[in-house]
Amino acid sequence: MPAVPDDDPICPLCGRPIPPDVPQSLHHLVPKAKGGRGGPVVLLHHICHKEIHAALSEVELARHFNTVEALRTHPRLARFIDWVRKRPPGFLSRVPGGRRKGR
Repeated sequence: MPAVPDDDPICPLCGRPIPPDVPQSLHHLVPKAKGGRGGPVVLLHHICHKEIHAALSEVELARHFNTVEALRTHPRLARFIDWVRKRPPGFLSRVPGGRRKGR
């Protein structure tokens, strides 16, 4: 496995480095549609960001899961984090487990 430069940002959800050639995205901790425009954002692996939105509604994100620490406590996200931490930083995949119901 190639060496990971020390200056790559770390994904706050999974704790893995985010290499520059890996899809990444900014996550608004409070969704823009729920008052988070201009609020705090975190840089995540795109796969981690997709899993957050597959698991939680914007209302749930705004009310109960508006910090990285809170996101890590959600059962589905905790399972995802355990799973994705075993993959290399550049790992790409479809979001496992499908989208949340009721969407």
